[in-house]
This record gives sequence, C-alpha cells and structure tokens, in this order.
Amino acid sequence: MFLLNMFFENAKKNGSGKFQAHIDHGKLRKWTILRSGKDSQELLQLIALGCGGVSFVPQLPSDLSHLLRNRTRPLRIEFMLGCHAPGECDIGQHPTLGSGVQVDPDGSVRHIRKKDSRHLPSKLRIRKPAMGTGNLHYFLLGYGPQLSPRNDVDVYDFSDPFHRIVRFHSLFSPHARVTDPVLFLEKLHYKAVLKSRFPAKLSMRRLRHLLQEHLAIDTMPWIEKGCDFEKEWNVLRPWQQRVVLPLLDALRHVMDASPKIGKPLDKSGIVLMNRPDRFCPPTVSPRWIGVLDRLFPNMQFIVNLAEKAASDFPVPIRRKRLQLPLPTKQKQPMRRCRPPRGAILLVDVDSRLPNLALMKLSSYFKKQGKRVVIAGKDWFIKGVKTVYASCVFFTPQSRNKVTKLRDFYGKRIDVAGSGVDLKRRLPEEIENATADFGLYPELKDRAIGFLTRGCPFECPFCIVPIKEGKTRQVSDLDELLQGRHKLILLDDNILSHPKAAEFLEEMVRRDIQVNFNQTLDIRLVNKKNARLLRQLRCSNVRFSRHVYHFSMNSLRDMELIRRKYHQLGFGNSDNVEFICMYGYNTTLAEDVRRFCFLRALPGAYVFVQCYKPIPGGPHPDLSDFFDDDADKHIDELIKIVFPQNMKSMEKYYRWLSKSYAQTFGKLHEGLVDTIFRYNYRHRKGRYISSLARLRKM
Repeated sequence: MFLLNMFFENAKKNGSGKFQAHIDHGKLRKWTILRSGKDSQELLQLIALGCGGVSFVPQLPSDLSHLLRNRTRPLRIEFMLGCHAPGECDIGQHPTLGSGVQVDPDGSVRHIRKKDSRHLPSKLRIRKPAMGTGNLHYFLLGYGPQLSPRNDVDVYDFSDPFHRIVRFHSLFSPHARVTDPVLFLEKLHYKAVLKSRFPAKLSMRRLRHLLQEHLAIDTMPWIEKGCDFEKEWNVLRPWQQRVVLPLLDALRHVMDASPKIGKPLDKSGIVLMNRPDRFCPPTVSPRWIGVLDRLFPNMQFIVNLAEKAASDFPVPIRRKRLQLPLPTKQKQPMRRCRPPRGAILLVDVDSRLPNLALMKLSSYFKKQGKRVVIAGKDWFIKGVKTVYASCVFFTPQSRNKVTKLRDFYGKRIDVAGSGVDLKRRLPEEIENATADFGLYPELKDRAIGFLTRGCPFECPFCIVPIKEGKTRQVSDLDELLQGRHKLILLDDNILSHPKAAEFLEEMVRRDIQVNFNQTLDIRLVNKKNARLLRQLRCSNVRFSRHVYHFSMNSLRDMELIRRKYHQLGFGNSDNVEFICMYGYNTTLAEDVRRFCFLRALPGAYVFVQCYKPIPGGPHPDLSDFFDDDADKHIDELIKIVFPQNMKSMEKYYRWLSKSYAQTFGKLHEGLVDTIFRYNYRHRKGRYISSLARLRKM
C-alpha cells in the first residue's frame, strides 16, 4: 500500500489543503521529507487517521477534536492509495482506490461515502479502509519523537482486536510505548536460531548485517543458541538503544502482519516518522536512515525532519523510487461447456465423496445410448431438459441450493437423496446397475460402493434405521472393484453382517486396500475379525496412509470398547481414528471423559463432528450441557493433547467457546488461548470481538 495523495479540510494547523506524493513515470518517491514544524506533525497525524480506518481511529489515545480548526465543523480527510494484489486488492481490480474519513466535532469518526466525496475522481473505486478488526491489511507505521519500550509488559498473542493501532500510537501520545526490545529479540531468536524458520532467519540475518555494518553494533552473539539478550541490550550505548528501538518495533509489526509471507521485510506499506532526528545523534542520522532504507526496501517513508537533519539526508537514498502497483489481469473465466442436445445433466449438490447414486444413474442412461454430463461449477444451464440432482445432507446450505435448483429448472429437475427424502430409493434396475467410475475422474484407481447396507441398531440420531433397515448384502467385491485394488467402502455397519469375517478374509486374500469410510463398530469385533482387520490394509480415503476408523458418540459401552481395542492389539505406532459426535445429548463433563478415555488408548486420536438434525429426527438436547464445574471441566479439556489431528479438536473448542460465552456472558480465556495457540494467531482479536458481541445478545 502506498499513499498517492490526500485532501483535508478544517485541520487545526493546516486548514484546508492537499498532500501530493511525488510520482514520475509510474514511480513513487520512496522518501518524502517534510519541513519541520507543527503543521508537518499534524499532516502525519492526518495521514494516520485516514489510513488507520474508521474502526480503529476512535481507539487512539488522544482527543481527536483538538485537530479541528473550527469546532463547529467536521475534519474531512480524503485520500488515494495504490494497492498491491493480491491482498490489498483483488486480482483484476484497478490498483488505485480512494477513501475518506470524517471526524465530527463530538470526536466521532465515520466513513465518507462516494456520493459525499468532494476531491476524489468520480470514476475512482471508493471503499472503507481497514474494515473489520484484522491485523494484516493496510500496513501503516507511525513514530513520534519520544519512544519508550514496554518493559516486561509486551503482549504477543493478538488478544486485543485493535492491536493494529499500537503501530502509530506514538504519533498521538508522548506516553505511548513501543516493543519491548529484549522480549522481541528473544522471540525472534527462538524462531530464527532455535527453530530455523525461514522468515525469521531471513529477517534476523538482514537486521544483524545492517546493524553491524552501519551502526557498529556487534550482533555475532545474537546467533548463539544460549544468547542472553538482556545482557546484549544493556551493553549497548544509550544512543544505540534509542536508534535500534524503532527498528525492532517496525520489524516486529511487519512480521506480525505477514504470518504467511516468506520475506516479510519486503512487504509494502507506509512509515510515518515525526522528528526522528531527536533520538538519533546528528553524526549517526545518515547511517540510521541507510539501515531503515535497506531493512524495508519496499516501504514508503514520509518523514518530518529538522532543517539540519534534512540537509544531511543521504542524496542517493533521497533519489530512490518505488514502482507503483500495476493493474493485474483477471483470469479469463472458463468458457461454459453446454451439454450436447438431449443430454441428461447430473448435479452433485453437496457430496464430500463421489456420489454413488449419480454414478449408477450415469451407467443406466449410458446403456440406453443417452448422453450424460455431470455439472461442474455452473449448475444453472439454459436449454437442459432433464436434470437429476442428489442431495446427501439435511443442512440449511444444502436446502438453499436445492431451492435454487428447483426455482431454475422447475419440472425439468428431479431432486432426491438423504437430504430430501429418507424413504425414496433408486428404482431397482438403476440400483443394480454398475457404477460409472468415469463420472468422477478424480477417483483414479479407487473404487467406491456398498457390500452391505443397514444396521441392527436404532440410534435416534442416525438415518440408517429409517433409510436402510437391517443389515443385508447388496453387492460383491468383483462388482464393486471392477478390476481395482483400492476400495472406499460405504457400508453402514459391515461387522454386523453374519458373513463379515468372510468379507474381511476375501479382502485380505486379494490384498485389497480398504477405507472403511463410515467407520467400523468396534463393539462387534471378535477374535477372528480382529486378526483379519490387523492383516487388512485399512487406509484413509486418499490411500496415503494406514489408518483405522471407529466411532464413539457417548460413554455407553466404554469398558467394552476398551476390551475390544486391546483385543485388536493397537500400539503407539498405529493410527486409530475415532469419530466423536458432539452437540447432541452429551454433557461437557461426559465429553471430557470421552476424550480422556480415548487419549489413554495407545495410537488413538479423535475426529469431531457436530450433530446435524436429520429430516424428522430429534433436536439436540443440551439443556444440561454445562454444570457448576464448567470451568474445571474446560481446564481439564485443554490439557488433553492428542498426538495428531488437534486441528479437528479445534472445531469442538470453537463450538464450546461460543456456547460458553452465550451461557455465562463471558469468555473462557484459557480456551480461547488454546484455540489460537498454534494456528491463525493474528485472528485472535477478531475472534474475541465476535464473542463479545454474542455476550451482549
């Protein structure tokens, strides 16, 4: 992001006027030097107000009304930014956008809409800057002439949704604090030296080299594994500490804003500095400018300097230019491939796997000599006369898709599946057809289908008792495999069939890799099929690793599951996944007991699934989910760490965190910390802000 120009009205020192960045032949002057004075200081503040965003500006530690010349009129700021794609603007969009903010006499801040703009070109794209509470976009730093570190009180967990405004606090308040240098260097050292993470290594290397070359600071100890950074900081001279402090703060914020960028210091953005010559000795100032320039090669600097410091500013650096963001070409949309005249269109509404019903429909119609086409990204094609759609899940999203399909195709479409009607089945002649694997080329060498259907148990949350009934054989391995040796088996409860051992024995004899996609019922394991299952190559759905799939949706039969698990002889080197449903009728205490139980089984881990009501099925009963020891249970829960798949557990943590906030009107801080311990740390503030809104409802 670069600032191209800015218009302002009713500013205390500057009145009404314009700031124009120097642009020549598509290049922007990297360093803009302002003459020293209160008006230049205010100009930097106006830039920060504009680019800071309406969500953040009211949180600044300053009374904004003091910036108004006439206290009965608002302060207006309109500006143009050059944005880089992707990230700051979408690919294909023009890289220049405009925006504006208005500070009313009462101190409130609001966005200037396009129709109210007075200075921006009429055809310019206008939008709010820095919408939401994110930490990444619209990167702007600002520094006042007095900087003090946050000694021992710095926070790195992004729990403050307005964390980003600390980047320019010191422009508005002499009491604002910047990064604790010792704590930051320790964290950078941990990532760069101890963990050898590429972005941190690169940043540490560049920082060390520049400090040693320009400021004669010995940074060799910084790469030693046992470096004592408190000692290293204290041996620096006071002037060295003063000039290094803003460098470390800027480096910290650049890295905060670039969690997925390999070279964070090459990020573009705006850096505002008010009188840095006050903390930088005159003889050091040119060299310090050189460090800044090379540390952040793509930053736009706007600096307010005293006359002497401005005259000593290095001429080669003053002449540097930055390439303005160029328009990017939008990817050409794929041409719509209309099905041949008279073809039958198949629509897969929501399947997470290749849809077996559509594969059987395809095979049936192709044998009749008809053309069959499966819809890609474009479901709505004019001119199609016959459409069959399959909907697997009874969710609001799936029902909404079905409604749109019916509205578009009318009587030409036939929609069925578990998400629409549990009792409707394919006609017998189609059900018995061989699946057309060519409908889903992504299957490659994998087969998919049922050996058996049905289950002897009648779990109220399950569609199988209603849709399939009792267990029965519906196919054989030759029909399913069609010459393949990898099988995604969709059976509801294959171990409940009397011939289960025969099926397993044949799979072992033919060396078939099997993914038991709907899980196995571990309660039905016996000595014989336990031996066969251990011989069988059970795999995940991609057949990229060896894994067993079971389920455990309550505490019922817990001791039986323990005995059967040990009968299977699993150890720590095995991968045994238990599907665990939540949000149906268990309590928090029961969920914690279930997870503790599974964690104690060698090789076991969980994959959590939230209960979704089936058509005509029971609604969840969570009236007693929390008890008086809810905090104690959550404290115990977050200590349970599985050797793998903790990303799945995060789904449960988020659901629990939301339920806790709605029930008790507060956040469980330990649970929130756990959610963001490893992933998406920069989103923590936004998440806390969203839960805060829930608490008020």
